[in-house]
Amino acid sequence: MGGAVSAGEDNDELIDNLKEAQYIRTELVEQAFRAVDRADYYLEEFKDNAYKDLAWKHGNIHLSAPCIYSEVMEALDLQPGLSFLNLGSGTGYLSSMVGLILGPFGVNHGVELHSDVIEYAKQKLDFFIKTSDSFDKFEFCEPSFVTGNCLEISPDCSQYDRVYCGAGVQKEHEDYMKNLLKVGGILVMPLEEKPNHADSGKSRLVHLPPVAVRSLQDLARIAIRGTLKKIIHQEAMSKNGNGLKNPPKFKRRRMRRRRMETIVFLDKEVFASRISNPSDDNNNSEDFEDEGEEEEETKTSELKPDPPVNFLREKVLSLPLPDPLKYYLLYYREK
Repeated sequence: MGGAVSAGEDNDELIDNLKEAQYIRTELVEQAFRAVDRADYYLEEFKDNAYKDLAWKHGNIHLSAPCIYSEVMEALDLQPGLSFLNLGSGTGYLSSMVGLILGPFGVNHGVELHSDVIEYAKQKLDFFIKTSDSFDKFEFCEPSFVTGNCLEISPDCSQYDRVYCGAGVQKEHEDYMKNLLKVGGILVMPLEEKPNHADSGKSRLVHLPPVAVRSLQDLARIAIRGTLKKIIHQEAMSKNGNGLKNPPKFKRRRMRRRRMETIVFLDKEVFASRISNPSDDNNNSEDFEDEGEEEEETKTSELKPDPPVNFLREKVLSLPLPDPLKYYLLYYREK
């Protein structure tokens, strides 16, 4: 499924398209989508398709279409401090976005059938924590993943405020899924009417991670980072007078060529057609357009603002503390 919105040139433009089409409607969901670059969860050779509103599958690795994930995030009605269970957690892309909303006192668990996908998700999670430019804007509820069949979860597991299952759930398993939910919680899943005759093979109970209390060390880090963020915010307000002002976004203006591609989805078939303007053969006008585009790129490059400064990182590095403690406060991040 997918193809509901136009492809973007980057992650921000994809989110802009999802907002315009009303798939993303709330600020919390928008912030989470912008913070996690979808392309980082693709294999390198497939990244050209990362900002299309299409699902992607390679072996056991699978990503749903962005329009599906955005509808799921909105339907879950996530809030800080809630507990979340992701059945079929896959690459961890959705779990990472959820973790940005849950905050440091939430619970973020995932169950995935394939062990190789679990390893892939852990690698992507580590990469996100260490390198994402936006990580320090949030207090993160780090997801924990376990391998197993989500239909064989131990009956003594804790219940969750929010549960999502990405695979089709047969009617016979509806009550099982509901039993994973706390009273007043929200369950999001595709419900299928067809019976499931497949044999799951040897049964093995899946034990979910325990709901552990944060260590004193973790609580200290959260408190210190929160205090530093408040100081940075107050300094910015004092400097700007009326409060924080968002820096203007300068985006490269895209000049459409006369040649366009149209992709039409009909049932499960995809038809691609190319439409050309009769003036395509006019080389002079093509050259003129190229010159205009070069001028436009020059102007926008001159107006393009400097890369955003990570004020929290600068503040931490300026503290009179031993380097290991500074790096601990920064989650040992590489950037």
